[in-house]
Amino acid sequence: MKKIVTLATVALSGFSLVACSSDKNTDNLAKIQDKGKMVVAMSPEFAPFEFKTLIDGKDTIVGADVELAKAIGDELGVDVEFSAMSFDNVLASLKSGKADLAISGISATAERQKSYDFSDSYYESKNVIIIQKDKLQALDTVDDFASQSVVVQKGSIQETIAKDNLTDANITPLTKVGEMVSEVANGKADALVLEEAIAKGYLEKNANLAVSSVELPSDDADAYAVAMPKGSKKLTKKVNDVIKSLKEEDKINTFVQEAYDLSVKE
Repeated sequence: MKKIVTLATVALSGFSLVACSSDKNTDNLAKIQDKGKMVVAMSPEFAPFEFKTLIDGKDTIVGADVELAKAIGDELGVDVEFSAMSFDNVLASLKSGKADLAISGISATAERQKSYDFSDSYYESKNVIIIQKDKLQALDTVDDFASQSVVVQKGSIQETIAKDNLTDANITPLTKVGEMVSEVANGKADALVLEEAIAKGYLEKNANLAVSSVELPSDDADAYAVAMPKGSKKLTKKVNDVIKSLKEEDKINTFVQEAYDLSVKE
């Protein structure tokens, strides 16, 4: 009987270890804390959320999303490493294990939630159409965009919004936001769809561009959230705690404004 009890105890202990190991491996929080570093994927072309600037002669990623990531790193007690890539690869980096979190003006759409875990929203997004100033009267209704060339960022929520609302336009996905803005500024494209806070910075630097009077619909799914691999329940709770605290102190809006001020000085 003693031998049976001993074997049972060993079996239960083994099961407990496996269960703990399994729990640890299925949540990104433990992995991050074990290695003491959090890798954050982002596409640094979204001023004021993430963009590059020279700091002490070094090319550095800065912006509101960067400050949010640093706050999360402080909460977890780990270093933060930023991994720059094109936007259409940001979420994929979570699946490949190259990044622990993705913070890059990402909207938590229903389709994306099937493959990734998301935090609570930290910023309410509004999308606008950018056109040349001299076309403001010619392009002031949705119908006016029929057969017009509209550029959007590949893989972004703006690509979906443009296809859903400017149904008769000729929509072309591009990889980089700067390229999109140049296409419209130089007259190679008629319009582009962009998030309002991001568009604001580009308008400051391109006097011939303006926001169209055509309003695009938005909903809660357009709000920005932090993306994580599936199975990140504990990590999500930690991230939500940080977001809640920052929003209560109105620090997110401060991050956005400070980053915007920096971006237009360049």
